[in-house]
Amino acid sequence: MDITKTKRIIFKFGTNVLRNEDREISLSRIYSFIESISKLHKKGKEVIIVTSGAVGLGSKKLNVDSSQSLSVKQACAAVGQCQLMSVYEDGFNKYSINTAQILLTEDDFSNRVRYLSISNVLNTLLDLKVIPIINQNDTVSTSELEDSGPIFDVSFSDNDKLSALVATKLDADLLVILSDVDGLYDDNPKDNPNAKHISEVYEITEDIENLGLNASSGGRGGMRSKLQAVKVVTHSGGYAIIANGKNTGIIDKLFNGEKIGTVFYPVTQLSQKRRWIAYATNITGQIVVNDGAKKAIKEKDKSLLAIGVLKVNGSFDRGDVVSVLDENNFEFARGIANYSSSDCDKVKGEHSDNIYKILGHKNYDAIITKDNIAIL
Repeated sequence: MDITKTKRIIFKFGTNVLRNEDREISLSRIYSFIESISKLHKKGKEVIIVTSGAVGLGSKKLNVDSSQSLSVKQACAAVGQCQLMSVYEDGFNKYSINTAQILLTEDDFSNRVRYLSISNVLNTLLDLKVIPIINQNDTVSTSELEDSGPIFDVSFSDNDKLSALVATKLDADLLVILSDVDGLYDDNPKDNPNAKHISEVYEITEDIENLGLNASSGGRGGMRSKLQAVKVVTHSGGYAIIANGKNTGIIDKLFNGEKIGTVFYPVTQLSQKRRWIAYATNITGQIVVNDGAKKAIKEKDKSLLAIGVLKVNGSFDRGDVVSVLDENNFEFARGIANYSSSDCDKVKGEHSDNIYKILGHKNYDAIITKDNIAIL
């Protein structure tokens, strides 16, 4: 991979990269990032920053424990976001580069109209040579701050996934996730000094996903979250790199061709609509199907018919995106439902010809039409 040829780049900065050992903002490190990104910007690269750190910085400034309650976390986010943006704005101003603050919630992605609007705004900013700086709006959105339950699955619950969604929406060439680790290892390098570094990954298999670790102290992502984000990007045709943001001059080193971190290669490219179905929507329901239906969907590109449905979980309306699970409760696809959860439950296991007789109406022959199914 020749990173120097990439045009549109997303940088994601983790909380632990932006803070020093005293949990205070590391101005020297952030200004180093800004200087390096400014060089890329001057060369004509289109750069977007997705930044964490608002809650952590706010809790330090207010001298409170952000884990006390959800409202305290939100207050910390509000205070910390001001501090965070003032640093970015001041830094880029020194290089005569304009910045824009964009705060997003999961609804901005799950609502398709708003999802498309995000693309228009960001593309316009890039055309105007502005560097967008994006964070989740923790002050009003709680999905990143609390557990939403076993079925409900938000489009993103941390800034790793947010950066991936932005990258796929804008057809970015590269996502660079800067954390406090040197990339992917076959074990936790903080616990095992003999852990081996993995420099390249050509496909995120189940074995690779199992290398994911829990969230690091101070952050909400961890390696598992980063691998999920990388999977979104590579399945949308982009490259990704996970590298250590505490490595002095890391951005310059990467774009000078040094082999640092872990590089992930693209494996396929979903259409924009299927990307939205697969990754950008909130999930409130599940449809469990039999092996025959799974095979028809995955291997023959068929629609999901009622006769192949075994069980319906959760509550959803017609037009909502739902998870499609096999008999082992493994999610292998997502799709836009043609019927509500109550209607799906009534017609499960039935032939399509019986739908009208059971429901008194018939929207489609299929529970999910093949054009509205995204294989995960």
